[in-house]
Amino acid sequence: MTVLFVLVVLLGALVAAFVYRLSVLRRGGTAAILRVTPAAAGHGWRHGVIRYGENSLVFLKLSSLRPGPDIRLDRQGIELGERRGPRETEYDIMTDEILILSVVDGERSYEVALDRGALTAFLSWVESRPDGRSMRGRPA
Repeated sequence: MTVLFVLVVLLGALVAAFVYRLSVLRRGGTAAILRVTPAAAGHGWRHGVIRYGENSLVFLKLSSLRPGPDIRLDRQGIELGERRGPRETEYDIMTDEILILSVVDGERSYEVALDRGALTAFLSWVESRPDGRSMRGRPA
């Protein structure tokens, strides 16, 4: 009987985590596909939602039960790399309408796949960040 009770409690906790994550994802954001690089060709892509804040961007994976964001990028630290279209097996999860952008944030590098409108919004968000010199002396 005790084992059954523990299993029911664990199942309830899992369902609660799933419902919470679903409610977090439904609050809005921009659909994106992201992967940490370096990665093998066509591997490591994760579907999710990105949300822009004043100082950071957060990525929430669709397939995660983590209560908070899975990846956080600091707006001041983002460096943009090259753009490209999907290659080879990436067409299994992407279309010709998707563009892939290399992004570096400090020590970590990523590739972000966005449609053209979402890419324009992302680039606008990055490029409109305040100059680092104007941020000196401001409280965080």
